[in-house]
Amino acid sequence: MNLTQITGSLLILLPIAFNVLFLLLQRTFEYPDILRKPTDHILSRFNAGGKQLILIWYSFALTGLLFVPTAVLVHQVFAGNDLPYLVVATTIGVLAGLVQFLGLIRWTFLVPYLAETYLEPNSSQASRDSIAIVFQAFHRYAGVAIGEHLGYLCTSIWTALIALAITQSPPFNAWLGWAGLIPALGIFIGLFEESGFKAAGAINAISYILWSIWLIAVGAALLWR
Repeated sequence: MNLTQITGSLLILLPIAFNVLFLLLQRTFEYPDILRKPTDHILSRFNAGGKQLILIWYSFALTGLLFVPTAVLVHQVFAGNDLPYLVVATTIGVLAGLVQFLGLIRWTFLVPYLAETYLEPNSSQASRDSIAIVFQAFHRYAGVAIGEHLGYLCTSIWTALIALAITQSPPFNAWLGWAGLIPALGIFIGLFEESGFKAAGAINAISYILWSIWLIAVGAALLWR
């Protein structure tokens, strides 16, 4: 397989894997709605999921990490088009993958320990209160600030810049690039959920589905080319 074929294949397989794992988390862990529930409920449900749930979370985090080489490969595909903003797009794309991974990997290494310790019969109420504070601190910092806020920001900017690159690349139909601006804007709107814009969460969720479809369409276009 040449560079274009590898890139196209990744752009198809990665969003499929992301959505399959997301659905598994939704089915087995009430994700993402569970994130807005009390700590006691979250840790109890997590502990009940056992090693299978930890494996799903680890695999889900890897989809973020695999976005890093995908962004680099996309850069290589467009490198011959002399687009001055491509380096910026690739840098932001790499950051998007890294912050997603860093935000999600806590569910594999930190949360299992917190859940097990929190639910130990001998744990005092003071210990449980301390664990709840640690969990919420990491949830707000690693989850909301790094994984969600920076993840949404970087993903939306990367998508918008690559969409613009597609409109300026003759082998592609320009409409495919313009279509990419729709999920880019929707993902960006997700940044305002924490500020009280209640519809932002739903818009963001729908936009990630559209983003996945768009990535698959771009990958198919590359394979077709």
